Amino acid sequence: MKNNASFVYGLFLVLGDFLALLIAFVGAYILRVKVDERPLIEFVSAREYFAVFLVLLIFWIGIFALLGLYNSSIYEKRFKEFGRLLIGSFLGLLFILGVAYFRNEIIFPARLVPVYGFTFAFILLVVFRNLARFIRSRLMRYGIGVNNLLIVGNTPVVDELVSLFKEPSSGYKIVGIAGTKRKIDHVKTFPSFASAIESIKTENIHSILQTELFSDPEANSKVVQFAQENHISFRFIPGNAELFVGNIQLELFRSSFPVIAVNQTALTGWGRIIKRIFDLLITIPLTIILLPLYLIIAILIFLSDFGPVLLKQKRVTRFNRVFTIYKFRTHKKAYNGMSPEEAFSAMGKPELIKKYRANGDQIDDDPRVTGIGKFLRSTSLDELPQLFNVIKGDISLVGPRALVPKEIDQAKSKHNIVSVKAGLTGLAQVSGRKDISFEERRTLDLYYVQNWSFWLDITILLKTIRVVLSGRGAV
Repeated sequence: MKNNASFVYGLFLVLGDFLALLIAFVGAYILRVKVDERPLIEFVSAREYFAVFLVLLIFWIGIFALLGLYNSSIYEKRFKEFGRLLIGSFLGLLFILGVAYFRNEIIFPARLVPVYGFTFAFILLVVFRNLARFIRSRLMRYGIGVNNLLIVGNTPVVDELVSLFKEPSSGYKIVGIAGTKRKIDHVKTFPSFASAIESIKTENIHSILQTELFSDPEANSKVVQFAQENHISFRFIPGNAELFVGNIQLELFRSSFPVIAVNQTALTGWGRIIKRIFDLLITIPLTIILLPLYLIIAILIFLSDFGPVLLKQKRVTRFNRVFTIYKFRTHKKAYNGMSPEEAFSAMGKPELIKKYRANGDQIDDDPRVTGIGKFLRSTSLDELPQLFNVIKGDISLVGPRALVPKEIDQAKSKHNIVSVKAGLTGLAQVSGRKDISFEERRTLDLYYVQNWSFWLDITILLKTIRVVLSGRGAV
């Protein structure tokens, strides 16, 4: 039996978004027209303003719907949801301004009204969505709105699903596992699918999740047929799940055969083009603006020990291409270009090598680093010359960390990591780079590669600014 909880929650979100937008723009009108005594562009009565907005907000909600803000797949992805709310708020306001322009009528009595309205709207939408998520989670704890799930199969993934759906707040309750004779704590198990549906009332099953194919094709057909006849959602988790790690698409091969396509990354086609254009639009103006700072830093580095200003290293980027990366030199001239092992041995402190490697390739009060170098590292200013690497196309603003050739051989799933360009900053750098291991950093790089989106790039860039300004880690 189909569970309508998700549909009801979607309607609740529609109503809440509508009220949030309405309150925001009514509040903006009151603040600018009633409270602020400055002259208006043209007086628009409250009744006229309110009537127009009631109609236009319906289209605004339609924009939210087109952005997928009422799809169940987005409910648990908070940052993605907030990003689309921001985009939807901007597009909705743009739509209203467009209507006003083409109809040659004034909707907003003053320029600050849409500014206030946009700001209030986004804040109220975020607050409401958080409140809705909290209420939904609380209701699920009491079993309200929970999907009753029947699992079919006896693969190792079944144990993972049992652990994943252990709490009602997950949104699912496992009512049975069909196809296994082993005992699983707190879950009913049945030796076959037929015995499961005989014991469990049909109306108590909302979803079926099959984790393996039976050797008998007819048995598989019966599971799907049962789901369709009783209007129960059906999903299948393929065996050898490691083969399906990546960007997955269902498509028709030669217009005839349905196939599952597994791509290394979601960053393909137009995504790559948009990402490159965005890199150049940000990097070129930023580099020009920062040229005086480049000059000041270069002079300070040179005066510190009269050595070279730049450090040039070989790194690996997309498709294993080796390139030269640029950084401001932070090491003392005597150790410039040396590996950590060579430098620590040269200064007579080989014991620091083990400490350096054990601490994630970093060490407090590194004796190789100059005074100005410590400042540049703590503020991430030593990374600024990499903007030229971005302009050249060696790396992107956001991506996996550019590793040296020796390190890339140590990384698991290295072929996936180098399926995209390396980045000036990345998910690992904004997730506590100093506090996580080499393997954990590569896992985050792999997650970025497989789950890339333009909004993920924006989120990482914003977090990078916060991390750098707070001094909680270098880029």
